Amino acid sequence: MTAYLVDRLWPDPALALPLREAMAGFSPPRAPDGRPSVAVNMVTSIDGRAQLAGTAEGLGSRADRLLVRLYRAAFDAVMSGAGTLRASDAWLRVGDELAARRAAQGRSPQPIGVVVAGSGPVPTDARWFDGDEPRILVVGAGNPLEHAPAGTELLRAPDPRPSPRWVLDRLAERGVGSVLLEGGPRLNAAFFAERLVDELYWTIGPLVLGSDALPLIAPFAGDDAEPWPARLVSVMRHEDELMLRYRFL
Repeated sequence: MTAYLVDRLWPDPALALPLREAMAGFSPPRAPDGRPSVAVNMVTSIDGRAQLAGTAEGLGSRADRLLVRLYRAAFDAVMSGAGTLRASDAWLRVGDELAARRAAQGRSPQPIGVVVAGSGPVPTDARWFDGDEPRILVVGAGNPLEHAPAGTELLRAPDPRPSPRWVLDRLAERGVGSVLLEGGPRLNAAFFAERLVDELYWTIGPLVLGSDALPLIAPFAGDDAEPWPARLVSVMRHEDELMLRYRFL
């Protein structure tokens, strides 16, 4: 298995560490009172674009793909929006090696998969529905979907667009203590708008797109909005790619 090497630039600088070693001991943020903790994980270009030809494919390296799986393996649930599912047939699992590690720890082999939709169509033939992990599909009040595919719990929100807080409350009722949110930018924006994000994991790929693709977080506030400060937790580098971790204050 490929051992991707990273330089840990901060804190405790060290060069040429295997990525798995550099991530040893990683854990999700502590859950605030009353809800699961939430971290957003995204990759963008240098100019902040989160989509290349409509998806994130091609923005990050193979090392970043491993990093994504390492992040996922630490969380109780992995969430994305239905737009991401439609655009890229999102696959929210951790792979066999990390599934075995989770099982050895007494956890479910795969995190719970969560997809959030509004009123738009849900591609129920997507491979996301084929896994044997627990899956939850959240739809808005007016969504035409009546039944989810076998093995998937269907939750219908009281509003056309499921409120992030409502979604987190339903997950908390099911024992979820931590959620990794993998976009898209509009779902990210909904969580940021309600200040329900605890950490951000941001990989910057060495590309400039110059396009009008959506950024990591879709615009959600006016020019007079109060900024939300964050603290830099760690910085790693793989070749020309930066891997950043921020914690919101």
